[in-house]
Amino acid sequence: MNQSLGNIITGLVTDINEKAYFIQKDGVTYKLSKDESTNYELGDTVEGFAYVSLNKETILTQEIPTIRIGTFAWATVIDTRKDLGVFMDVGLPDKELVVSLDELPVLKHLWPKKGDQLMITIKVDEKDRMWGTLVPETVFESLSEKASPDLNNQNITATAYRLKMVGTFVITSDNYLGFIHPSERKDEPRMGEVVSGRVIGVRPDGVLNISLMPRAHEAIGDDAGMLLAILERTAEGSFPYTDKSDANEIRERFGISKSQFKRALGNLMKQRMIIQEDGETKLVEQMIESEPEVEVETTDAVSKIE
Repeated sequence: MNQSLGNIITGLVTDINEKAYFIQKDGVTYKLSKDESTNYELGDTVEGFAYVSLNKETILTQEIPTIRIGTFAWATVIDTRKDLGVFMDVGLPDKELVVSLDELPVLKHLWPKKGDQLMITIKVDEKDRMWGTLVPETVFESLSEKASPDLNNQNITATAYRLKMVGTFVITSDNYLGFIHPSERKDEPRMGEVVSGRVIGVRPDGVLNISLMPRAHEAIGDDAGMLLAILERTAEGSFPYTDKSDANEIRERFGISKSQFKRALGNLMKQRMIIQEDGETKLVEQMIESEPEVEVETTDAVSKIE
């Protein structure tokens, strides 16, 4: 096994032609392109990164990649093969590293896609094949910062780095670790996917609990959001329109059809944001302030405000 592969080595120039230098180290000859340097002579020592190219040549490059044996960094997915794994760009001109399917989720729809990122390092097998390999969770823990409670309810983006039955583990660009419970997402993020969510809690150890579900006002839709905004701007938190109101009056006042108006009201009532009473639509919070406990009928159901 070639111990130099995936590492920075120093070798001796033993031959030169028009296009390359040939560097020896421990009985192995490496090719260094003259496109990188033209300043070496026979007998000079040269330092570079050793690897095997796609053409099976042993190569030395002085364009040192960030990812080497013993070091790790984010790498970008450039392709996938269902029978092999995902191909990663690590900055080498004629070499990608493959993260084996053995390290990827069993469900292939959760595999990373082109453009996603994984934090990897390099390993070399007994046949001198270089692979990308996922870093252990301890690496993320060592990189992480303890989150402040001030982040609660803040929007956040993060990269999914571990997928487990209990939920999704993520890390933000600020190196905060986060956890997404299955109840706080519609679909499970794939490995390496960047997700956008909000912080719903900060644990004592500084790990964020994150939700990918929209806030109530984000989930209600444009028409409902418009009606809610109007209600919030009125002094009493109400207006004299309900799902029984005249269609022309609704269009004149709100600029939407009666069917749109009814759907929007129904959405807000399901979110327990409004009620209809005495020919008016009212914000629930207004009812809480004036009447701590009352039962009122809506068109869809009976809502009890406590």
